[in-house]
Amino acid sequence: MTGAGPLVRAVGLARRFGARPALAGVDFDLRPGEIVALVGPNGAGKSTLLSVLAGALEPTAGTVAWAEGTRVGWVPQRPGIYGRLTARENLELFARLEGEDDPPAEAARLLDAFELPADVPASTLSVGNRQRLNVALALIGRPDALLLDEPTASLDPGHRRRLWEVVAEVGARGGAVVFSTQNLEEVERHAARVLALRDGVAVGPGEVWE
Repeated sequence: MTGAGPLVRAVGLARRFGARPALAGVDFDLRPGEIVALVGPNGAGKSTLLSVLAGALEPTAGTVAWAEGTRVGWVPQRPGIYGRLTARENLELFARLEGEDDPPAEAARLLDAFELPADVPASTLSVGNRQRLNVALALIGRPDALLLDEPTASLDPGHRRRLWEVVAEVGARGGAVVFSTQNLEEVERHAARVLALRDGVAVGPGEVWE
């Protein structure tokens, strides 16, 4: 992560699925220390935008440029975990893929932070525990930017509070967070800025549900 410019700059992002446009020319900058809420009705393009920013989807048009050295963590709506592996094994595997010096220690840190059952197959975890593992995987290596797609949907109140503590910690150390949500209380309590989408287009927050 370098300089005082944006961590990411997206210009004219468009994404189509066949004939259907999911994004239509979205511009977006994310700067160090920012916590941004991504809002809009179902089908507005929120998940598509986060997937493009994470590099999981190629844009049909437009560009995405991350600042050199920026580490990005992504929490998709559908957990990207290996069901036959335990939570510990999932974390150690992804830590190795991320080039961590000590994958077992990184796994132990995140197991403790998220109070996860360590040694049972991930496929047997509850929905809430799978989501906590999903979040933990995104935090391997203490990323500079977090992209969270409705991260609190399956969490109980205690672990929801822990997630927002993590979000605040990322912002406090100069990182940045984008989270999508349908919960307006989360927007009011945790976001410094709002990006609103409707039909794949950025609009004013007041226009989202008109």
